[in-house]
Amino acid sequence: MLSSRMLVAPLCWLACGGLANADPASDAATLKVLARNFYLDTDNHGAQGAENREWAQGFIARFESAFTPGLLGVGVDAHGFAGFRLDSGRGRSGTGLLPVDDDGRAATDYSDAGLALKLRAGDTRLILGEMEVETPVFDTADKRLQPEYASGALLQGVVQDYAWSAGRFHAFRNQNETSSDSDFEGYGASTRGASISFAGLRSPASEPWGGALYAGSLSDTWNQLYLNLHQRLDFAPERSLGWALDAYRTREAGSAKAGDIDTLAWSLSGTLTLGAQAFALGYQKIHGDTPFDFVGGDSIYLANAIKYADFNGPNERSLQARYDLDLATLLPGLTFMARYVRGSDIDGTHAPLDGAYTRFDPLLQRRLPAQGKGGKHWERDLDLAYRVASGKAAGTLLHFTYVSHRANAAQAGRDIDRIYLVIEYPFELMH
Repeated sequence: MLSSRMLVAPLCWLACGGLANADPASDAATLKVLARNFYLDTDNHGAQGAENREWAQGFIARFESAFTPGLLGVGVDAHGFAGFRLDSGRGRSGTGLLPVDDDGRAATDYSDAGLALKLRAGDTRLILGEMEVETPVFDTADKRLQPEYASGALLQGVVQDYAWSAGRFHAFRNQNETSSDSDFEGYGASTRGASISFAGLRSPASEPWGGALYAGSLSDTWNQLYLNLHQRLDFAPERSLGWALDAYRTREAGSAKAGDIDTLAWSLSGTLTLGAQAFALGYQKIHGDTPFDFVGGDSIYLANAIKYADFNGPNERSLQARYDLDLATLLPGLTFMARYVRGSDIDGTHAPLDGAYTRFDPLLQRRLPAQGKGGKHWERDLDLAYRVASGKAAGTLLHFTYVSHRANAAQAGRDIDRIYLVIEYPFELMH
């Protein structure tokens, strides 16, 4: 594990002198620290490990340098993390907030750091090193104490307001790991011994209509295409109607490490906004005998992939109803959200038995599909968030979420009730 001195020293060197010759007129170097206090409590309703409950404090530092002047600008991005256990114990660990040893005990602390070199020529940037990534076919998550990171190369640019990107990543740091040689695990697929590549194009976010098209490849596992179409219609002040279509097509590739895959996953959602209120409906369908799979915690841009469940089982269909309320009239920055998703018609009985979407049955002493026929489940989320809008504490976030999930045996998911309580305070040390 890295000491706090090892964590902070590279950031201070970069901020204070490492790129002193960077062009201040074109960019401003920034150094920001996010203090994140995270409490997570899961009631597993009598299942093995009946309760997972942990409380931890983390500090996430992000430094972005300016670019050096000239035709080819050079800069450096760096990040550092330190996490500390506030409450845990053997039998209560495993929330994803802290590393866990072979004895089931959570670490008292953990820390790490990473660097990336960046080059700029006009509107094109090349980033080499460890970074967070955000695309529909590969998206590192930020759902626990520490963000996920990927190591590799990312090329980005803009052509007539259309943003394009292409990347290849070969090493990964999980949310509760200190090693950059960790793995992202999906529902059956893994980045273990693999690399992931992608390329895509996205329309301008400022337009009322648009879309995106991406292609991704997990080496020797799958090739994947993603399509998005969306539109927003403003028909009166503070009143609008929007819709979005998202779709993925996935086929096995190379040596097919996860087995045969042939899935089409899509969702259609609509949102009606009336002043401070918003009402949304979503429909999602999975076509195929294996789940719609992905690696990277947020690499699923489907409407019904929500807080706990993704509603991506083989042949599954799901419906969502959601309500949002902006409580700014009561307290600026205060919001409330409630949603309910029900999934049904899951049938995993035709999953290839030589693939990754199976389980070993100790009684029969053979592998069986991971999900049965007639699988169904539901999830209900209640969310209350307050972000300070102004003053010395601007940006401070208090976020409470309550999640309930229930499933039958054929769905193979857990019955849980979970509480998230997150407090974040941002510090801007350089701008």
